[in-house]
Amino acid sequence: MMTRQIRTRTNVAVSTTILALAIWSGHVLISNTTRAADPSDYLGSGDRHHILRGDMPAGVIGQARLAGRGPVQNYFQPVAFSGPKGVGFSMPQGSEFFGAEDPSLQVGLLIGGVYRFRITGIPGAEGAELYPTVELIDRIYPPPGLATTYPIPINLDHDDLEAALEGRLVTRVIYLEDPATAFPLAETPQTSRAIELSEHQDALEVADRMGRPVAIVRIGSVAPPGAAALMPQFFFGYPAWTPIYQPEQGSQQ
Repeated sequence: MMTRQIRTRTNVAVSTTILALAIWSGHVLISNTTRAADPSDYLGSGDRHHILRGDMPAGVIGQARLAGRGPVQNYFQPVAFSGPKGVGFSMPQGSEFFGAEDPSLQVGLLIGGVYRFRITGIPGAEGAELYPTVELIDRIYPPPGLATTYPIPINLDHDDLEAALEGRLVTRVIYLEDPATAFPLAETPQTSRAIELSEHQDALEVADRMGRPVAIVRIGSVAPPGAAALMPQFFFGYPAWTPIYQPEQGSQQ
């Protein structure tokens, strides 16, 4: 199972409302390159989200997953952020941000939660900041002890950031490939390219047909509110998360 991407673009302008509909949907296939005990146990049989759509408000799909079966309650799923050279990622921690300007931030996020993170250091847009969201709608099942070795990759490219700065909304659905139908071509999150979809196709439905969706990333131009009383709403109630510290290079002898 290898990493793939699917993305839909339109030129329609969108509202700056936090829960605006997607006009550029991207879908990233993620893969656990080391087989778990039986990956097929965790794959849907198709049309798994037939009453849900990728353009639903953030949080709806993740909460629906919590109502289903499987060991997802209170599980901190490792997630790894990456992007163009110079870009940094950080997570809210009260009034401050953890991991400021970290180009390879890794954290553990709860299934069903919606997390708003910050992007800084955007090439060609010095001083600009973006505040996307990532919604965890399922977990992956790597071999025991390798959860942080195989995180869900959130890899954003320059086109994503540029579109968001122009006022558009970029949506990526990340999913685990079905090993029976996966492309037999090795790729990494950094080398994979998006497969373009028609703007009329539903992102979640396509991801369901090709594997098991695990996360939805929405990147827009919404900025934090000026009133402190609105900050909890902007950050979706500050759901719990945990940092994942990577060993420093050369620290292991």
